[in-house]
Amino acid sequence: MSERRAIGFRLNGAPVRVVAEPGKRALDVLREACGLTAAKEGCGTGECGACAVLVDGTAKLSCLMLAAQLEGRDVTTAEGLGTPQAPHPLQAAFAAHGAVQCGYCSPGMTIAAADLLARDPAPDREAVRLGLSGNLCRCTGYVKIVDAVMAAAAVMREEKP
Repeated sequence: MSERRAIGFRLNGAPVRVVAEPGKRALDVLREACGLTAAKEGCGTGECGACAVLVDGTAKLSCLMLAAQLEGRDVTTAEGLGTPQAPHPLQAAFAAHGAVQCGYCSPGMTIAAADLLARDPAPDREAVRLGLSGNLCRCTGYVKIVDAVMAAAAVMREEKP
């Protein structure tokens, strides 16, 4: 039996401390110990992007990370991007452009898009497609998702979309 250990990190801007077994995945700690369910278990092998979270500002697949790797890091889940009352421009654009269908991939897509826009605030459509290429959606043809990211990028640059 593995000895559980305390792991301290910032989660959506607030310090947290959780106790977890050494082999526990970050995804499971975020969902079970922290109660944040936006990051989803899609494939469990790092192929679909449904579990994406920002770790120190970079999109990471939480199904491939051990919880211990969160120690001392700054973690942002889709819940930490915005609120229902004040959604992040990406979340608002996904809703406005019909980029959310079943919604399963949406948290991972918005996390990947937030990472992309932090690195490239004015991407072209090809850059958006490339930036989202690690995220799978079975409901859409991706056009509305790309449209939403382009619109959010314009809003974030304070341009008219």
